[in-house]
Amino acid sequence: MVGFLFTTLATALSLLVVDLVVPGVDIANFPAALIAAIALGFVNSSVRPVLSTLSLPLNLATLGLFSLVVNGICFWLAALFVPGFAVHGLLAIILGPVLLSFVNTFLSKYFAERNPEINIGTDA
Repeated sequence: MVGFLFTTLATALSLLVVDLVVPGVDIANFPAALIAAIALGFVNSSVRPVLSTLSLPLNLATLGLFSLVVNGICFWLAALFVPGFAVHGLLAIILGPVLLSFVNTFLSKYFAERNPEINIGTDA
């Protein structure tokens, strides 16, 4: 449970960084970022596997580059369900999830190094 909270917090903070850097990504406040982090987790665990499976031939043909589009669709889809989180434009749809991934990885490693007793990303 604590790992889930740290993961959600890292994703919310990452979303705020994405809001500052990527034009077209707008997050109203920190509570909206927390809700968006939970929505992204839900979309990535339920919708993304289906989209990835359906787009497998296209992903193979583009040597994996179509996965950027799948990530962008999931990012945009999460924004549709969260008030205070909006994604506008192709640049935000493609660049937003890429930057989110980098910042989230950095913050997750930071939390894991500062709190070695907490298993971030696992249910143990």
